Amino acid sequence: MSDVFPISGGDKIPAVGLGIWKIDPSDTAQVVRDAIEIGYRHIDAACDYGNEVEAGKGIQAAIEEGLVKREDLWVTSKLWNTYHRPEHVRPALEKSLADLGLDYLDLYHIHFPISLAYVAPEKRYPPGWFFEPDAENPAMKEDLVPIIDTWNAMIEQKTSGLVRNIGVCNFGVSLIRDLIASSSQKPSVLQIELHPYLTQQKLLRYCAEQDIHVTGFSPLGAQSYYSIGMAEQGEGVIDREETKSVAAEVGRTPAQVVMRWAIQRGTSIVPKTSKKDRLRENLALFDFELNEKQMENLTSMNQDRRFNDPGDFGEKAFNTFYPIYE
Repeated sequence: MSDVFPISGGDKIPAVGLGIWKIDPSDTAQVVRDAIEIGYRHIDAACDYGNEVEAGKGIQAAIEEGLVKREDLWVTSKLWNTYHRPEHVRPALEKSLADLGLDYLDLYHIHFPISLAYVAPEKRYPPGWFFEPDAENPAMKEDLVPIIDTWNAMIEQKTSGLVRNIGVCNFGVSLIRDLIASSSQKPSVLQIELHPYLTQQKLLRYCAEQDIHVTGFSPLGAQSYYSIGMAEQGEGVIDREETKSVAAEVGRTPAQVVMRWAIQRGTSIVPKTSKKDRLRENLALFDFELNEKQMENLTSMNQDRRFNDPGDFGEKAFNTFYPIYE
């Protein structure tokens, strides 16, 4: 299996990237630089992660050291919820580009199908979820913008050359179908939560039919959510006996088995880690395969269990009930 996947338009996205969500800004530059040295070519960033400046420093360090050229890298970022009005899309993109120290992005996503009231960068950046964090009862403040308006502004950024590809995150079939029906361009990539507890097989089948590549975030399931109270220790996919059994059969770690399952399904992944040994482990997925039975054993663990759901965390963390998947 190749370590890249072709996407519509002719570009190739790396099968494994480094997701920088929740990497501490003080560590990000070094982690990104080290990841590139180890062999990563995809850096998955976002305005909301709050570490794009540092990621940019890591990218620049790697380029200056001769580890890589800009054109060898695939850099992704995402439009935050507060910038959905068309007039805010280009300034938001330009802010991410400036922070990352880049002239263009390889992929720019709409981060969520959630449109919140605008917060000027000079007031607060990243804007976060609260409209007024210091209010007596802070909450999210909705600003209803038709998603097609935001999408058409995204198309303009691609036309301008500031981004090579555009995509969406956390969208379902109905929203994607509506975008395709309403605009001149379909998304090149869909990024969604994807792991054996949330296999999303109908959504993957639909995207395959539409020639939309799928990237999975949180490919290990619960691990990224322990520290923020959205999962309990021990309920991860890699903790399951089924996973450990497959890992023993192929002589790999449970994490490698779960990530190999993902790329064998034809989806790229963006696992997160700050540790060098884990960076190497997460990239070492191309010298073994899972057989059909092993793939089925992992797929059969599906629970439709979603760890990253605004319908749950919106109310718990931001005092606002905001379901998007129902």
